[in-house]
Formats: sequence, C-alpha cells, structure tokens
Amino acid sequence: MRSSIRPKVLVFIDWYRPFYKAGGPVRSLVNMVDQLNDAVDFHIVTGDRDYMATMGNPGSRTDEWTVGEAGERVWFASRMRRSVAQWRRLLSEERWDIIYLNGLFSPWTTALPLWLLRGSKVRRIVAVRGMLAPDALSGGRMKKELYLRTLRIMGCLNQVEFQATSEPEVLDIRRWFGDKVTIHLVPNLARKEHEQLPVSVVKQPGRLHLVSVARIAPEKNTLFALEQLSGLKGEVHFDLFGTVYDDAYWAQCRAVIDRLPKNITVTWHGHVDQSQVRGAFAQGHAMYLPTLGENFGHTMLEALSAGRPLIISDRTPWRELEHDDAGWDIPLERPEVFSVVLRTMVDMDQTRMDRLVQGSFQRGMRYLTDPAPLAACRAMFGV
Repeated sequence: MRSSIRPKVLVFIDWYRPFYKAGGPVRSLVNMVDQLNDAVDFHIVTGDRDYMATMGNPGSRTDEWTVGEAGERVWFASRMRRSVAQWRRLLSEERWDIIYLNGLFSPWTTALPLWLLRGSKVRRIVAVRGMLAPDALSGGRMKKELYLRTLRIMGCLNQVEFQATSEPEVLDIRRWFGDKVTIHLVPNLARKEHEQLPVSVVKQPGRLHLVSVARIAPEKNTLFALEQLSGLKGEVHFDLFGTVYDDAYWAQCRAVIDRLPKNITVTWHGHVDQSQVRGAFAQGHAMYLPTLGENFGHTMLEALSAGRPLIISDRTPWRELEHDDAGWDIPLERPEVFSVVLRTMVDMDQTRMDRLVQGSFQRGMRYLTDPAPLAACRAMFGV
C-alpha cells in the first residue's frame, strides 16, 4: 500500500519555468511537477536566468524558497551566491527522500550534488534526458568522456539510479555505467491540459505554410531544412520560432535564405512563449524539423495535438507517422525524400489535408491520454 505521506524530492536543474529557452529538459520537468504535485513535495533548485541570458529577471526573488505555479517550492540561485557551501546547506536543511538531477553534464546541477552526496544513503536519481545518445555525444565527446570517467573514479555514481525515457536510452545507460545499475524506464510526461479539438486549416494546391519551433542550432538541422526548400514551386512560407544558439551557424542559414527564390519566404520570429506554441502550429500546415536527434520532442507532440502533421527525421520517438496519416519520419541519409514530401505537401488539396489533420490529432491524443507514462513516473517516486 502506498504511503499517504508525500515524499520530499529535491531537484537540481540548470533552468526551470519561467525559463523555457533550453527546450525539452525544462519542459519534461515542468510536466512531471504539474502531473505529480499532488503526490510529491517538489523543491526545485535552479538558475536565476534563461538559457544564454546574461542577466536575471529584474525584481525576481533569488536565493530563497519561493512558491511555483503548481505549488512546488523553487530556489532561483543567483550566480554571485552560488557556492559549494550553499549547495551543502540546501542538501542538509531537510530530510530529503530523493535527490533528482535533471540532466547529466552540468557541473552545478549534476556533478556538485553527486560529489557532495558521495556515500549518502539518500536515493539519487539522474534523468539522462538523451544526453548519452551517440548524436548528443558527438559534440565535445572527449571532454564528456573525461567528465563521466571522473565522476566514476570519484565515487559520485555509486548507488545512483537512472531514469531512461526509452528502450534505446536504457541501452545507452548500460553501455556507459554497466548492467548492474538501477534504471527506471519512465517515458516523458505530456503537458497537463484539457483535450482540445484539432484546429482546421485551409489548404489550397500550390500553397504551403511550414512551421518549426526549435532552437536555431546544428543539432536541429536548421540549415539542412532550409536547403531542401530551394527547388520547390508554388507559394511556400516557413516560420522559424526559436532562439539562435550559434551566431556563425545562423549566418550560414541566413545566406541560404537570401539565395532562395522569390516564391519561398522564411521568417524568423525568435523565441515563442510556451502558451503560444499551439497557436503557432495552428497557423501552418505542418511542422518541419529534420532534427539530428530528439530524446522526446515536446514540440512535436504539441504539433500533433493541434492536428498538424510532422515532417521530421527518423531520429525521434515519433515513428511510423505515415501509417497513421500523421506525417513522415524520413532518414537523413535520403534527402531526396524530404524534397518529395515537401512537393507533395505543396500540391496537396483540402481533402488530403483534412485527413492529415485528423490523423495527427488522433496520434497526439493517444499519447496524451495514455496512463502508462504517469504510472511509471509515480512508481519511480514510490507514490
């Protein structure tokens, strides 16, 4: 029988709401807190500014416990007062049932808590969040391997449990940390919200409106996405919503945009607030993101739940889309297929578009209404 006492869980994460620019890992934790706040007493230790921001929000409360949107307690740690001593105080001020680390490669929110907790009997869970996938490790691999070896040598990973969100991630964890580690297979939770009907959209042959909600970054394959547009006929518009991660990479993207024919327009809107994501997708015909890899893809679920098909790579959990009339998951090794699909979307009529809207919505609703991810998450926390 489950205890009626809510376990006290101390969470460390580099960014937390209202700071969403870091993408999926933040959304994953927010969804978990929203879904479980009635059963788990969450305390979140995080930074005081958004991803890539140089300053915190003026007037915001830092270095003290505040109440979050779902009733969770949040500690926005300022950079000036962040220290080993402060972390030690936070770890020792309560009898925590679980220390939950959202991510793997942060010196402040992963390495330092693990080092301070060496030999502790408190449960420690590390959510890997796709960071051990081959594509994720390709950038700075030697530095990351040294980091992981150092954690093992120092005993920081002894008796640590891991959260995987997919079977491939279970294999990644075992590859790095051995077959004897404890792994909780807990798929990412969806946003807690009421079901909404899919948004209809007018589709005329010869016109296509694509939408991307993602960082402008090499791992999102923005440059490749833009290059595939060059040969399209008809009136094509591509809306890019997302923060620029790499100015040099964005300069390459802008150069491609400048060379596109006049029938193709690309508009970059910058960061879009989470509350406006569904509306952004509703304005278009499809989500277009040939990403190099996603551990989950929260914005893909947002697009599907709005009734918008996906034109993505096959390196995400969203597979067999064409079978469900929910889009296409295409191997990056076959760029010509992206061109064919994009031409198909340009020429598409209203009847076919309506089938895709319904198929996409039904695929999204199957995930949103699936009780298994929440049950697995509750089991991980013992509630």
